[in-house]
Amino acid sequence: MRYIFNFPDLGEGLEEGTILEWYVTKGQQVNEGDPLVQMETDKVVADIPSPRDGIVAVLHGNVGDVIKVGTPLVEIETTVAVSPQNELSTESNKEKTIREAIAEGDDDASAVVGTMEVADKDAILPASSEAVQENKTSATEKRKALATPVARAMAKEMDIDINLVPGSGPSGRVKSEDILNFKKAISNPVLVPQYGTTKEEDVTYIPLTQIRKTIARNMLHAKHNAAHMSVFEEVEISGLMAIRDRYKKKFADRGVKLTYLAFIVKAVAMALKKHPQLNSQIDSENNRMIVRNRYHIGIAVDAPDGLMVPVIRDADKLSIFRIAQQIEELADKARKRKLTIDEMKEGSFSVTSFGSIGGIYATPVINYPQAGILGIGRIMQTPIVRDNQIVIGHIMPLSLSVDHRIVDGGETTRFIYHVMEYLTDPLAFLMEE
Repeated sequence: MRYIFNFPDLGEGLEEGTILEWYVTKGQQVNEGDPLVQMETDKVVADIPSPRDGIVAVLHGNVGDVIKVGTPLVEIETTVAVSPQNELSTESNKEKTIREAIAEGDDDASAVVGTMEVADKDAILPASSEAVQENKTSATEKRKALATPVARAMAKEMDIDINLVPGSGPSGRVKSEDILNFKKAISNPVLVPQYGTTKEEDVTYIPLTQIRKTIARNMLHAKHNAAHMSVFEEVEISGLMAIRDRYKKKFADRGVKLTYLAFIVKAVAMALKKHPQLNSQIDSENNRMIVRNRYHIGIAVDAPDGLMVPVIRDADKLSIFRIAQQIEELADKARKRKLTIDEMKEGSFSVTSFGSIGGIYATPVINYPQAGILGIGRIMQTPIVRDNQIVIGHIMPLSLSVDHRIVDGGETTRFIYHVMEYLTDPLAFLMEE
């Protein structure tokens, strides 16, 4: 019988995925658990396994196509008859298995869902302060167009290089109307530069990835649904630098890089315990505030495919060593696209360290529905007054954005002062209950 396998929901809120690679072809024999296709979602890149033994009858979509959750992905001819009721139950179980495997980030290639892989396996994935070697299309290189069969036939008939035609379909896919518009444009010399020439394009078209579309959607959602307010401060961290220098080698001997971010995450978690309003969110539908009693701190990671925000859970209960270890592990996973859904959810407050690249101040966008996000700028050597003497100090700029619907200015200022107090005197961590 013909079994239609719909694209399953791989995580909370997933709506669609992009086909990156088909592992099977029509007429191929597959066994249950064999990888069928590699899909990119807004959370992960994952291999989707076959839910049945059988022969591949139909593949729904080509590389680059966007597939909606719940719509057909593959049709398989099987020899096992399944009643409609059992079919629904079995499908639900299969989808649950896929979701659980991806949430756990199973690295076993023989597992139900294979490894989470980097889309560009040749890329160097360094820290955000280093250069990134990526396969980018320059303005002088010809792009290989995604296109429908009808569009390709029309382009050939009209003697048009389809690789020069900007696509309006999903993932930049060229459709028949794009061919007609391009033909009309090149018939008018004034419009030719807008689309490029056969020698060199004036622009490069880069299809939006699932991650980039999600980032764009979340940023707009945050700006439209939160009343952003930002405050800026400076904290002198010579004492923190001395402590970091003292313990940096000890941490390195244990395989962990000690960064300032570990101290900042700890300081934020401890300050949130004193100012729970910044660890809350608004529940407008029920006219109430939801105050989080656990302190899960999201850390923004500048990954090659876009900004990722893995979460350090219960940061208030962790040692500086353990926080530093988790930061390193999660950042490495983010850059390699190996983060699991569980490692990116339930954050209650976020920290972004743009200073590692070179920024001083910024107005960070809140990771909605969280109440706040703290931005860390570049540490600078600056003359300061200490004991009536001008000396060289080390200033760390702080940029705090909050949802003004939830937090007032006074509480915002008290919170950032507590963060500054912990960073000025890191031993204060040991004095807290």
